[in-house]
Amino acid sequence: MPFLDFVAGCISGAVGLTVGHPLDTVKVRLQTQSVYQGLLHCVSETYTHEGLHGFFKGMTFPLLSAGLINSIAFGSYSTALDLLTGSRHSDPSQRKPASAAHVFTAGSFAGLTQLSVSIPIDLVKVRLQGQTSADQYRGSVHCVDEILKKEGPRGLFKGGTALAIRDLLSYGLYFLSYELICEALTEAGKEPGMFSIMTAGGLAGVLSWALATPMDVVKARLQMSEAGGRTYNGILDCMRTSVKEEGVRVFFKGVALNSVRAFPVNAITFLSYERLMKLFHSG
Repeated sequence: MPFLDFVAGCISGAVGLTVGHPLDTVKVRLQTQSVYQGLLHCVSETYTHEGLHGFFKGMTFPLLSAGLINSIAFGSYSTALDLLTGSRHSDPSQRKPASAAHVFTAGSFAGLTQLSVSIPIDLVKVRLQGQTSADQYRGSVHCVDEILKKEGPRGLFKGGTALAIRDLLSYGLYFLSYELICEALTEAGKEPGMFSIMTAGGLAGVLSWALATPMDVVKARLQMSEAGGRTYNGILDCMRTSVKEEGVRVFFKGVALNSVRAFPVNAITFLSYERLMKLFHSG
């Protein structure tokens, strides 16, 4: 049943977000604030001034919604792949073989379907992670309320185009690299084991974030532009201004951190998803 894919995606998404949120907070600050001299300096300053709580800012809202986003993404991917391959099984072990083009297309479709939910959620997360004191936003609900008051409903979708460009390509690569690596690490005729799943999931996360980071930087800066950050007139203006002031290297801010964070997060996400699917279909 397609419903099971959505349930498994929901649970695995929440688990993965819990693992990776502290490093995601550091990444957002490095990308949007120039006061930090590097990764260790950002970690040190955050801990010194805000304690451990500082690394978990903005987590409640995405934690409650990460399940929904992952549910939509994994469920849409599975459904699209079934349609493209002519398969009627949501059980991965019974699905007909898919070409690389089918997998990439289904992955990109998954990236597209989750955007309506992920854009406002990601905006709130970035705004909360980007503030270094509690003066501006007191929490997720207050943040949403302030955005609606000052920027209107459209304010919740700021940076949405950049996020869409990021996710359409990176989700396609995400699922494609996972399937290819997992297949390469699994003996023919056998189901993938824990090592294969976690390695493939981790590497898929690293590869997709390597592709996504340049547009992720642009997205984060656009999202912060009405919250004390630099104001930009769209994606191209943000890119031009950022390169002029900081050089081309600006688009790779946080890429190392994204990679470090991506491996364990996506290893756990895929392992949770695959194990849940196996459990559901064994009952």
